[in-house]
Amino acid sequence: MVLALLTLAVAQQPPARIARIEIAPAKAEIQVGQTLQMSAKVLDETGQPIANARVLWFGGGDGSVDTTGLVRGGFRGYVQVVAMAVTPAGRVTEQVRVKVTPAPAARLELATTSLNLAVGSRYSLTGTPKSVENDVRYDPIRFVSSDPSVVAATEDGRLHALRPGTVTVTGSAGNAKAAVAVQVVTAVPASIAISPPASSVKTGDVIRFQAVVRDRAGRAIEGLGLRWSVAAVAAGAVAQIDDEGAFVAEEQGSYTVTVAAGSVSADAAVRVGTRGVGRGIEVVGRVPIEFQGGEVWAHPDGNCVYYTTIGDRLYSIDVTTPSEPKIVDSMMIDARHINDVMTTEDGKYGVFSRENASNRKNGIAIFDASDSCRPKVIADYNETVSGGVHSAYVYQGHVYLTDDATGSMRVISIKDPYHPREVGRWQTSQTEAGRYVHDIDVRDGLAYLSYWNDGLIVLDIGNGIKGGSPEKPVFVSQLKYDLDHLYRRVDEMYGLGARGTHTAWRHKNYVFIADEVYASGAAKGHKDGNDLTWGRLQVVDVSNIERPEIVAWYEPTDGGVHNLWVEGDSLYIGAYQGGGRVVDISGELKGDLLRQGREMAWLFTADADGHKPRATFTWGVVVKNGLIYFNDINTGLWITRLERKDRPVP
Repeated sequence: MVLALLTLAVAQQPPARIARIEIAPAKAEIQVGQTLQMSAKVLDETGQPIANARVLWFGGGDGSVDTTGLVRGGFRGYVQVVAMAVTPAGRVTEQVRVKVTPAPAARLELATTSLNLAVGSRYSLTGTPKSVENDVRYDPIRFVSSDPSVVAATEDGRLHALRPGTVTVTGSAGNAKAAVAVQVVTAVPASIAISPPASSVKTGDVIRFQAVVRDRAGRAIEGLGLRWSVAAVAAGAVAQIDDEGAFVAEEQGSYTVTVAAGSVSADAAVRVGTRGVGRGIEVVGRVPIEFQGGEVWAHPDGNCVYYTTIGDRLYSIDVTTPSEPKIVDSMMIDARHINDVMTTEDGKYGVFSRENASNRKNGIAIFDASDSCRPKVIADYNETVSGGVHSAYVYQGHVYLTDDATGSMRVISIKDPYHPREVGRWQTSQTEAGRYVHDIDVRDGLAYLSYWNDGLIVLDIGNGIKGGSPEKPVFVSQLKYDLDHLYRRVDEMYGLGARGTHTAWRHKNYVFIADEVYASGAAKGHKDGNDLTWGRLQVVDVSNIERPEIVAWYEPTDGGVHNLWVEGDSLYIGAYQGGGRVVDISGELKGDLLRQGREMAWLFTADADGHKPRATFTWGVVVKNGLIYFNDINTGLWITRLERKDRPVP
């Protein structure tokens, strides 16, 4: 009887309440492609395990988490691992981050593969170890000379040419190796002439110095590796010069440039003044809207602009009188986010993307834009992209779009706009876990894909250099860089959330790429404040399209970088909470464009009107007929123009 009562009492006790979950390991690190099994203990308030607790696993980021808690590293970064414990008494969640590091170095890229030096010359070798997935690594590179009596080499790559001869200097990082053929010439430098011997320029101007080395007989010695350096005459001045003699100053001041070969050297003087490109922006017209705004596009005829929303509608805005813009029509569709909009080159048709439809049929909609202010949807396409389309680019009868579900680029023919069909597809091969293409820019038969974790990808879709076509895009090159290292400050302060290569724009021999960077969460106690974003605009030299190289950057101190537009020698940026920005990109670009004074103008797009008044959050910009259209997610559309900059009176 007593036993029965005890059994009944135990059965009637309320189920134990979950106090906490202990996830193991609490801190972990894996390489790209590796897996890690997570485990969890569900504990009550006394620290005892709860026997009947069920644990559900999920998460993501730069990898994947399956239902058993198995974590797989997809890309360099972090996988957010979430464990949810469920009992009859309720549920509790706990989460940890697993760091994903690159695979071991598979190759070593040295800055040069051959070098000619004069006796007595000094030269420093540099290089970058990379994994098989093209991730940058920071392994120390150790250098060894095959004949130290000809060229002595320190472990960190400092060379000293001692006597004539030929050697091989080998660098190694882990199992990755690369070699530099070094020839020490017999000719002895007797003099160096540097040109120009003196210059007067502005901050941001690039001067390419030349040097001619001659022997005692006055004969030119060709092809020598030279050692360039720069010194500031006054404190606070900042400048740089590369191995090819390209000089740029980021602060005004006086500088001395020195070039050396063997035991001889020469100097040049550079005086640098301020750039002085600052201008004001005039607000010509305003269209505040009650929805959160999305992207803007100006119809080729200049009479109407289209404004998408984070909602179910796209507005048509008559701007024939820019000071009195007015919404005259709209297109509505089943979607919670209409992100991108663009017309064909002739303006007859247009395309907009859609995400989060209630029936899960997302994709794109095609509209008749022949009457620019009265657009009408005529067809849609969702057959292979029903998971959602974030961005789309219209080029020569095709739509190059991003497929949210698979992280692939799809090519949709709209040559018959009433019957769109998929004709091509391309995607990176590293892994589907964490693969995401965010944006696409197409110029002259080349597609520039902003591939988030995969960086910038260039494809031939009809240019001819690799035999590609819309139906069969062909890989040309990739630029992959360490986003986590670049934005480590955000991670230290707020926790790094979403970050990746976000958008790109080809202009002349440069591709401007913008990174999108968010914190993992708001500051504690922060309520209904401005969103915080960061990001750097990187200037990529693509004069050699198969070897893209970052040569300059612009990073606002009070915002991020989102969407871009280039017109002439000006770069226009939506800088999130930093408002709208205009940057001078004239001439050759090298170094820190902000510190050089190339920022021309900015506008904080906030006033008393809009979905969220007085809260600047500028997404992007379009320039048409001398007008700058900034689109702000919180406050709507801003029609502006740069104020004229009068020449100073002499």
